[in-house]
Amino acid sequence: MIGLPSLGALDRAQGPRIWLAVEPADMRCGFDRLAERVRAVIGQDPMSDGLFIFRSRRGDRLKILLWDRDGFVLWYKRLEIGVFKLPRLKEGARSVELRASELAMILDGIDMTKLKRVPRYERGVRTSKNNQEKVAV
Repeated sequence: MIGLPSLGALDRAQGPRIWLAVEPADMRCGFDRLAERVRAVIGQDPMSDGLFIFRSRRGDRLKILLWDRDGFVLWYKRLEIGVFKLPRLKEGARSVELRASELAMILDGIDMTKLKRVPRYERGVRTSKNNQEKVAV
């Protein structure tokens, strides 16, 4: 049976964690300065299995830094018209973790501030009879 693609499946895939630095970055920064910003602003190891996203002050440019086995890769995109629409961010946050589907929407030009996730059923965790171990339901 062939399953239909879904955003949930994209988010549950065992891909890298995705981090967005909230404050704008200087787009002149290269590999080393962005790696330092990963440590200082995002609080992660830049050589970990993660994507680290930085945006320009105007919001029309994104840089994504990632480690690939033996060196950094830097992906850079500049929009000719418009800006990247980022998700709502909590006040005072320095970074936010994104889902893979959210990154895909940002790159595809979807305004995430106008999206609303509706509540969905999620199976919870129940406790076994002797209350000593938790069992995923």
